[in-house]
Formats: sequence, structure tokens, C-alpha cells
Amino acid sequence: MLIEFRFSNYRSFKDEAILSLESVGISVYKNCLIPYKPHSLLPSVAIYGKNAGGKSNVIRAFWLAVQFIRNAQRTQHENAPIPVYPFLLDDESKDKPSSFNFVYVHNGIKYYYGFSATKKEIVSEYLYHAPKGQKVLVFERNYQEFMFSKNNQRRKRLMISEAVASNQLYFAVACTMNETACANAMKWFREYIFFSRDYADIPQQLIENAENPSILESIKHYAKTADFGIEDMDFSIDSKEIMALSDIPNNMPTDIRVALEKFIRLLSDLSDNSETRLKTSEVSATSLHSGIDKSGNQKMYELSLSDESDGTRRLMALAPAIQRTLDSGGLLLVDELEKEMHPLLVEMVVSKFQSHESNKNNAQLVFTTHNTELLDMELLRKDQLYFVDKDNKTGNSSLYSVSELGTPTNENIRKGYLIGKYGAIPDIPIEEV
Repeated sequence: MLIEFRFSNYRSFKDEAILSLESVGISVYKNCLIPYKPHSLLPSVAIYGKNAGGKSNVIRAFWLAVQFIRNAQRTQHENAPIPVYPFLLDDESKDKPSSFNFVYVHNGIKYYYGFSATKKEIVSEYLYHAPKGQKVLVFERNYQEFMFSKNNQRRKRLMISEAVASNQLYFAVACTMNETACANAMKWFREYIFFSRDYADIPQQLIENAENPSILESIKHYAKTADFGIEDMDFSIDSKEIMALSDIPNNMPTDIRVALEKFIRLLSDLSDNSETRLKTSEVSATSLHSGIDKSGNQKMYELSLSDESDGTRRLMALAPAIQRTLDSGGLLLVDELEKEMHPLLVEMVVSKFQSHESNKNNAQLVFTTHNTELLDMELLRKDQLYFVDKDNKTGNSSLYSVSELGTPTNENIRKGYLIGKYGAIPDIPIEEV
């Protein structure tokens, strides 16, 4: 479970931004909170802001840090640049490190992990854990100087540090060498954090989850929820063995076909065998809609995935990530949750995380949105609402919660936001009609 994410000097954020999922003392909707001491945790957070204000950069910062943590041990070869993007609208920030810090709970243990880096090197890095409730050092790093707690793991950790390059994370390298504390802390990043995917990925998601009936059922469920005309869905995955160029399906996209042709030729050149085999999968998703035949009787008619609305496909694409997150008790991050979807569908997705009935494993959702219906306080609490605003003079974005503004309990948040009381809205002239 995420407790807090902090980052600085990343894209439009020059100064430190803090996204906290700790609840504050609000009496409403206490039942939705995730039990934790000393402060219960929030199951979801909505981030609002004007276009180009920087709200998507909150998700991007999280994504960048997680991807780097997951993959640094294999991507950071000698002289490979570190994929950070510092603030560029002043004379100094481009040469300063970008920082990313996490506080989270996994398997009942609280962890504190963070790193700061320039494109050339890791400037600092640390990991603390609290297996018995008290914060204990695992490692701390200042450039290439490492510090470890004095216990029976110190010698092994010192040995690992000698193999860590200046552009690599100690955390990632230590996991490849089975350092227990790091490996346990890494599981949350690798197995419990999910990001949304575009609906163009639906065929690939069907292939990936062909053996997972619960995920396929979730796709059906959300498709039927999004489109009241859909009665059922059929998925077909046909794996074919390609032995020659002539076996490549004609309906395959041109760029993929060209790449496959080159790959098959390369395999043929390198192989001593007379035959080169490759597998490809063709996927079809068919929805069943109720209609009336020429005799006036009700009949089921088939429509292909391409015939469905963008909103239906968008929700179908989100379904696997939503279901995995709810099943595992993980964290899902979605940029523009309402994209292509009706406001009621957005509320339905959010309610899945807000309700203990559907969220039995303490899953969490962080998303950006323009959907002001959620500001009516009928589903979310004030501490679950964040705004991102950008200073027009400096280009610097800031992240803040409604609960930080000291708004009265009965204040109409939606109305206040739309009239600009809390910032984070576009300053545009509206013509009189």
C-alpha cells in the first residue's frame, strides 16, 4: 500500500511535490478507508488541473521511477544515460538531480526508499525498513560511498556495492544477487503496481490472459457495464505456427508484417535447420447484441471489437488492470480516467476501490481527471482530491490537496473549483451569448 510519494525537479515540477495517501481527520466516508496506524490510508486519489498544468507529470514521475527501479540492473550498461527529465525553465535545475521517494507497506512491513539522479549518475539512494515497527537502515548511498547497518548482512552488502556502477541503482543490483531485504522491498514495485493501457492493447491483453478466466470475465463484465446493448462476449485466440513467409496472415499490420519477414529471414540465415518455426497469435473479440430478426423475433447478433464505441473499448482495456489491482491489493495509476467514458462509468470504476465489498484486499487507485462530478463529495472525501496548478511566470507546477486549503466542511468544492477559488483551472475568456 502506498503511503506517500514525493518527487522534485522533474518536468514541470521544480520544487518538491508530495502525494500523500494518509487520511486526515474527516468524519465523512470513514468506511472507505484502509485500516492502518497511526493514520488510515486512502483507497483512491483524484488529481485535477488545467490542460498542460502538469497533472499528468505526477503519473509520469511515478511511472518513470518505477520503471527505472524495475529495470535498472539490465538497462544501465556502461555510459547509459539515466532517464530523468529535469525542470528546464530556469538556469540551474537542468544540472541538478531529480528525486523520487516512496513510503509504502508490503506484507505488513513499512519501507522507505528513494533515489536522486542526474542523467549521468546516481547522486543519492537509500532504503530503510521497519520489520519490527522501528525504522532500520538497510543501506544509504552518497554517490559511490555506501553505508550499511552493522549486522550479519553487512559483508554481503559491501561486496554488492563494489559491483554497482555510478549510473546503476544499488537497490536493483542487490535484488539480482538475492539480498533478502532488497528483494522483499522490490516485490511491491514489480508485482503490485499497475499502469493503465490504451484500448489498442486489448488483443495483446487477451493473449496475455488467455489462461486467466477471472481476467477474461472482468473484460466481459466491464464491456457489458459500459454498453447496455452487449449481452455477452466471445474471445478467440488462434495460435499459428509460421514456417515460411507465405504463412504470415494477410490481415497483419504492415509494419509488423515487414518486421516478421526480416526476422524470419534472419533466423533462416542463422539456423542450420532447414525449417524455421515461429508462432503468432490472431485474436478476435466478438460482442453479442440483442436485436430483432425479419420475423419480429428477438435474436443475438455479433459485432466485432472494432464496431464498439471508444468508451466501451476504453473500459475493456482498463478491466485487466482494475481486476489485477483489486485481486492483489495493489496500486493502479491511470492518466485521464474519464477519457472516452461517460461520467457514470468513471464513478463506477472509482466506487470499486471505495467500497470494501469490491475492494477486499485494500487496493488503491491514483488517477488524473477533468470529471468535476466527483467533486460533489458524494463518493470521495476532501483529502482524496488533489489539484495541480502551474505558475504562468515561472512554469513551475505545484501539487496540493483540498484538505490543505482549510475549506469548511459544508463548502461546495465543485462550485468553488469551477469559479477558480482553488486555482488549477484555465484562465480563458468566455464570450457572452
